[in-house]
Amino acid sequence: MDYWSSSLTVDDEFEKLVLRMNPPRVTVDNDSDRKATLIKVDSANKRGSLLEVVQVLTDMNLIIRRAYISSDGGWFMDVFHVIDQHGNKLSEDNVTERIQQSLGPRGRSFRSLKRSVGVQAAMEHTTIELTGRDRPGLLSEVFAVLTDLKCNVVAAEVWTHNSRMASVVYITDELNGSPIDDPDRLAKIKQLLLYVLKGDRDKRGANTAVSVGSTHTERRLHQMMYADRDYDTDDFSGSTNDPSKPLVTVENCDEKGYTVVNLRCPDRPKLLFDTVCTLTDMQYLVFHGTVIAEEGPEAYQEYYIRHMDGYPISSEAERQRVIHCLEAAIKRRTSAGIRLQLCGKDRVGLLSDVTRIFRENGLSVTRAEVTTRGSQAMNVFYVTDTSGYPVKSETIEAVRKEIGLPIISLKDDDGCSNSPPQQTGRFSFGNLFRSRSEKFLYNLGLTRSS
Repeated sequence: MDYWSSSLTVDDEFEKLVLRMNPPRVTVDNDSDRKATLIKVDSANKRGSLLEVVQVLTDMNLIIRRAYISSDGGWFMDVFHVIDQHGNKLSEDNVTERIQQSLGPRGRSFRSLKRSVGVQAAMEHTTIELTGRDRPGLLSEVFAVLTDLKCNVVAAEVWTHNSRMASVVYITDELNGSPIDDPDRLAKIKQLLLYVLKGDRDKRGANTAVSVGSTHTERRLHQMMYADRDYDTDDFSGSTNDPSKPLVTVENCDEKGYTVVNLRCPDRPKLLFDTVCTLTDMQYLVFHGTVIAEEGPEAYQEYYIRHMDGYPISSEAERQRVIHCLEAAIKRRTSAGIRLQLCGKDRVGLLSDVTRIFRENGLSVTRAEVTTRGSQAMNVFYVTDTSGYPVKSETIEAVRKEIGLPIISLKDDDGCSNSPPQQTGRFSFGNLFRSRSEKFLYNLGLTRSS
């Protein structure tokens, strides 16, 4: 074992000891706020604690309307104002147990997620991870290869951004429904998929690799696209009329030794998860933060961060990289085009047929969420016209008839506002956030008076 691995092992054991001595305390308060449930988390701090809490809330499909974060020293105290998907307060009480399990000594550290790459045999399925250059018809070719290789796709998630594609696909053997673990068969699957991904235009390269460990799908997609450098582009200015264009500033607070990240963009579900996930994977620690996502169509976020070495951002190149990576993390989930939801009886080859029909009708998939529950397939695709024109209603109707499954089509179903944020000369919400967050945390007893 090398020195770095040994150091990580010692840190892990120390964190587990601290957590056993000081188990996390989670309280759910339905009385303090008229419109939302307050979830207060009080625990010994460890690397990735904030992300783990946000990940649990996101996985439970809760909407975070406000958040106040404080984690200086060896302790963190966070407050989240949450509602369910219907805009109501929480009636379930298992959120406390789930957060406590996530943060406890048996909780999975975020470091284990970094080792998840490629093809992984699990108890119920085999996981395939793919990255490469996006192009019209790519998803159709991927699913066609899997069908030809007698693989049944039970779930998948596909993201595209900046001409790059990342996908996590869960498959089973078509004949017996079991995971695929034969090395020769896995090697053939990887080889053929890699050939499809590379095509003849991917100068940056595609990737399929063998996995170890487990994975969280959306967390892994962020990691894959970040590793694929989807944040690299020749034009970072963007259009001022683009309603999905986030406004991000990064400035150093020299007197406190922090870097302050301010972010404003159209609000949407899972936005907090996407930004916290990116900062964590870039090896930054969030010491203080305020999130406001309930006063109009925009969301506001402010973070006081340091690199894991304890220092704030030290160069202009690093500052620009943080801005570009946060912009990319926000836009990956902001899907262009029309949202098509297909519900019906699942069968082998269904996805291959559906995506082929999309391609033959001049549609390109920009994002996909594929799930199977029992014998029912519930698939969501975001599609655009490959020629750059708006998708015609007659095209959707033709696709609907050819697929033979009920389709629910919704335009621009990403929760974004149609009006762009108003950019001012100096973009900073520091005073606004500090006054609100410090007052709120002080009232809860989470900060000391000066």
